[in-house]
Amino acid sequence: MWQISSYSLIPIAIVVVAIPLMPMLAQNNRFSHLNLALGFDRATAIVMGYTGGSYSLSSIVNQDRHGNPCIGYGDPEPDHSMVLENDFPRLTIQIDSGGKDTTLIVRGPERQNIRCGFAHNESRDAVVDDINWQAGTYEIWVGSMKPNQNSPYRLSVRQ
Repeated sequence: MWQISSYSLIPIAIVVVAIPLMPMLAQNNRFSHLNLALGFDRATAIVMGYTGGSYSLSSIVNQDRHGNPCIGYGDPEPDHSMVLENDFPRLTIQIDSGGKDTTLIVRGPERQNIRCGFAHNESRDAVVDDINWQAGTYEIWVGSMKPNQNSPYRLSVRQ
């Protein structure tokens, strides 16, 4: 006759609880990152994600180093990280969400050199286009103009 102890039920309980959470875990973008060196291939400088969240991104910073406002709603933690292996004279980070109203915050090494972007035209997709990017790790938040707006996006970087 089979005997089941309470200890053998623990792995089953973990699986039963974890399976419904898997779609939410798959949408967690905090682990999507880019590693870029000079001359990188644009095809490798793309990550995907979802906007969403009710955290006011202006809580991170009100304006960037150029005086641009940092606005929108997203998650309190960054959605992506980007490691620049070299200094870059110019980079453009662009969101393609199919016309949703997106925003961007990019915080540079040692939490300095903050850059913010939002849509300035009909496309409604955020862009950060700037010069003098120092080597190091950058944190990237992708937000939306309305809280809890869950929209898929594609983030791309070009030199």
